[in-house]
Amino acid sequence: MASAEPEPAEALAAQLRIQVDPELLVLALTHRSYAYENGRLAHNERLEFLGDSILGQAVTVMLYRENPDLDEGELAKRRASLVSSAALSEIAVLIGLGSHLRLGRGEELTGGREKSSILADALEALIGAVYLSSGPDAATAFVLRLVDPLLADPDRFGAAMDPKTSLQELSTRLGKGLPQYLVTDSGPDHSKRFHAVVSLVGEEIATGDGTSKKQAEMAAALSAWTVLHGTQRSKRKG
Repeated sequence: MASAEPEPAEALAAQLRIQVDPELLVLALTHRSYAYENGRLAHNERLEFLGDSILGQAVTVMLYRENPDLDEGELAKRRASLVSSAALSEIAVLIGLGSHLRLGRGEELTGGREKSSILADALEALIGAVYLSSGPDAATAFVLRLVDPLLADPDRFGAAMDPKTSLQELSTRLGKGLPQYLVTDSGPDHSKRFHAVVSLVGEEIATGDGTSKKQAEMAAALSAWTVLHGTQRSKRKG
């Protein structure tokens, strides 16, 4: 059985002011769960791969040009705060991307339209579709429009500089206590990968990966801070 019908893809393209080939647009919004349940159709993971690269380049060039006084380390931290899965899912929520996704029944029933990983991946796929349809300049302009609301948030870059401290301060201020980290590793000793899960009051908030325990914890902390900060901003607006 297929999932519920999503909102028309054309409405999303009009809202975002993008020119996209109709087939690529539908492909960008097609999650693998929908593809597998409907005769193994094509899905958005290849476009996601492409969009991730375009996103990173556009943000990197923008930060380099607009911050001539920042060193490499600070530029890298700012980039991380803008291209993390948590930041992308926040953007996806702002543009209402979830209602346009084609999801399988299982994902539909478990809240897939609100899952940060699915939203972030679909947004990257959409960037890839714009690149293939309209070229690099249009794709770069699209990326910069997407991240503009994040650039206007002065707290975000502070969190990128010291995510664990920023998360602890925010979670304490919100009455959620101290973050708890659980780190696991995989792979051979010469090439280990670390995966961190950060929880608040017993609830998993975000995850992060890296080549060291510290790097994984920092990635998880930044994602968790973005989730909490985004929720706090939404409540203020409401």
